Amino acid sequence: MKRNATAVWKGSLKEGAGKLTTQTTTLKDTQYSFKSRFEEGVGTNPEELIAAAHAGCFTMQLSAYISEEGFEIESIETKCDIDFVDGTIVTSHLTVQAKVKEIAEDAFQQLVTKAEKNCPVSKVLNAAISSTATLV
Repeated sequence: MKRNATAVWKGSLKEGAGKLTTQTTTLKDTQYSFKSRFEEGVGTNPEELIAAAHAGCFTMQLSAYISEEGFEIESIETKCDIDFVDGTIVTSHLTVQAKVKEIAEDAFQQLVTKAEKNCPVSKVLNAAISSTATLV
């Protein structure tokens, strides 16, 4: 399986702007710019997209592990916070809230840690990855 996205940029770094389009067109000519990345401009930015990718990937991986153990998932919600410092993504923190029938807290936390380490996006990031998970 291969996936792709295209970025088109016009102009200088600070005054220019770009558009992102994904293969599925979920993003289609989505605006991004210096302001949307470093200030408060309209549009997305690479770090926000990485956060979305990490949250989505991790959540699917956690779902797979919980299901493999035979537990029924009511819901899993994951927020990913990316820290971008001096031009480098240094951390990715996953905050998880899950409703899983009849799972013990320690078993849940072990599966969270396993998913944190093994989801494909975690593996590609060269950053400190952590998580906080709450079973509700």
